[in-house]
Amino acid sequence: MAELDTSSHDSGKKGPGVKKGKKLSTRVDLTPMVDLGFLLITFFMFTTTMSQPNAMNLKMPDDKQNVDPTKIKQSGALTIFLGKDNHIYYYEGENLKADLSNVQSSNFKDIRKVILDKKANTPPDDLFVVVMPGNASTYKNIIDILDEFSIDMVERYALVNKVDPQYEADISKLDSLSTQ
Repeated sequence: MAELDTSSHDSGKKGPGVKKGKKLSTRVDLTPMVDLGFLLITFFMFTTTMSQPNAMNLKMPDDKQNVDPTKIKQSGALTIFLGKDNHIYYYEGENLKADLSNVQSSNFKDIRKVILDKKANTPPDDLFVVVMPGNASTYKNIIDILDEFSIDMVERYALVNKVDPQYEADISKLDSLSTQ
């Protein structure tokens, strides 16, 4: 319980011209304020929901099942390599030429146009995008390309977890060519 004392102290002057001030005694009881504070704290503790983790749903194939690999049409395949320093390399079709002549270079700003052009020129059921991150690519590059698929509404894509060493060598070769 709190109490506020506002009583005036006597200044010691007495006489005919000195007015006496009214003595006010104000007492503020803060007990209900404390009760209200605890009531609000209790209310927010019971009504607040904890933040839910936001995770992207990835449908990974089951390793234990013996399933035939998905056949995709060569005309609908788009393979994207993620290189170092935010470089992107891509080629269309299933086969990568040994001299890498069918690989084109791009960046994260221009890859949207490539994906949308491929999507426009391919029947929706035939479009399939494969992403192969190189050893020099970053986690941010993978998230950026997955976000790009979400923006472009690409429904069928695969993220290769362990890139074949031959492809990794090709990505390194493309990175070295782009830096020259």
